[in-house]
Amino acid sequence: MLGVAQLSFFSAEARDARLDDLAGLLCGPAQVVRFGASDTARLSIVLTDLSRVPALTAAAAARGVVTELAHSESGSPVLRTAFRNDLVELAGQWCRGAVKGVPEGFALDGALLHMWVLAAGVPDRRSGYLLGLDPHAPQTHVPLADAITRLGLQVLRLGPRGAGPALRISGARRLRRLAELVGPPPESAPVEHWPRALVGVG
Repeated sequence: MLGVAQLSFFSAEARDARLDDLAGLLCGPAQVVRFGASDTARLSIVLTDLSRVPALTAAAAARGVVTELAHSESGSPVLRTAFRNDLVELAGQWCRGAVKGVPEGFALDGALLHMWVLAAGVPDRRSGYLLGLDPHAPQTHVPLADAITRLGLQVLRLGPRGAGPALRISGARRLRRLAELVGPPPESAPVEHWPRALVGVG
């Protein structure tokens, strides 16, 4: 019974959407930067799969944040916000100067995991599930693995040669736990990206 209560408490559907949920994108490949010394900051995420755009756009909008699809200097598609005052706190938590870092005492919940799945979650070829990490911020990988382990999800950390960088979750019990935490996929999200596709949760 205790396990059921924990699932309910930590699941993505256990509370209303909050601006802080956007930190889930930063668990993956997103970046947040301040505009010089101003009190504004921008959140952006380079995408290799444009099918993620509608769900990410809708999730940001549900938190009062408008996004636009643009291109990086290298030509890659990037979903980004404008420079906003309300993102400064997020930037302060996740940046050490120009270096991205996991905030001290960072705790995951279902809503944050939901955003992480939207940004960089995908089933792998071995009936497991991968949560993509930021290849440009290897210093975040171990703290994020520790944070997700504290939710009862043991993970295997994969490097670039092993379909990573990513955290791999495997085993029916852990996959079901992940699916319950992140909740059902939004209508605009590709169902095949979602953990529920692996465990058959309706």
